[in-house]
Amino acid sequence: MALLKCKDLTLGYENIELVKGLNFEVNKGEYLCIVGENGAGKSTLMKTILKLRKPISGSVIYDDGLKSTEIGYLPQQTIVQKDFPASVFEVVLSGCQSHLGRRLFYNSADKERALSNMKRLGIENLKKHCYRELSGGQQQRILLARALCATESMLLLDEPVSGLDPKVTLEMYDLIRTLNKEGITIIMISHDIQSAVRYSSHILHMGAEIFYGTTKEYQDSAEGKKYLIDNNGGDHNA
Repeated sequence: MALLKCKDLTLGYENIELVKGLNFEVNKGEYLCIVGENGAGKSTLMKTILKLRKPISGSVIYDDGLKSTEIGYLPQQTIVQKDFPASVFEVVLSGCQSHLGRRLFYNSADKERALSNMKRLGIENLKKHCYRELSGGQQQRILLARALCATESMLLLDEPVSGLDPKVTLEMYDLIRTLNKEGITIIMISHDIQSAVRYSSHILHMGAEIFYGTTKEYQDSAEGKKYLIDNNGGDHNA
C-alpha cells in the first residue's frame, strides 16, 4: 500500500528548476535510496516531502492516513547542532513535538516514548549525558531516536552516515535495516552507492536522467550500470 506518491513534481528555488516531471511512489515497508549527482535536487525533494519547501509544480500525496508531521526526519548535522548544549534525553524527547497539539508541555506518554526509542537503539545509558560531549556515532543514534519519536511508519534520512568511521557506519546501516524489518518505511539520501544497492529495495536516481524502480532493475539498467562503475564507492552526492 502506497504511503507516499509524488506526481509530476518540478523542484527548484528562485525559479531555477533542479528536476522536472518527477514521479514515484513509496509503499509501506519499502526501503528507498535516493542517489545521483551533485545539485540534482535530492535534499530539496526531501524537504518538499516534509512540506518544508513548496514544489514549483506537481504534488506530494500522503496515503493510508500518513501526515507530513508524522514522518521522522534525520537531516544532515551542522556544526551548531553537533555542539548543542542539552542532555541526550532532552534531545530525544524533542522529537515528540509533533504530538503536543495544544499542550505546552510533554506528558508521561511522550517521556515513555522517548525512553522506549532510546532503549530500542541501545543508548538508554546515555540519558543524562550532554549531547555535545558525545562521539559522532553516538550523536547520530540519538538523532535517529529523536526521529523515531515522531513516527510509527516512515523515516527520512539525509546522508545519515556522513562523517562516520567505517565501523560506526556499518552499525548505523544495520540499525536502519533492523528498523525497516520492524516495519518502518525508509527513504534515505545516500552518497554511498554500493551500500545503497546492498540495503535498499528501491532506487531513485536523480540527475540528467531520472530512474525509479527496484534495486535489481536499477542494477540492470544502463543508468545504474554506468553510475555503479563510475562511482566504484566514490561520492557524487550532496
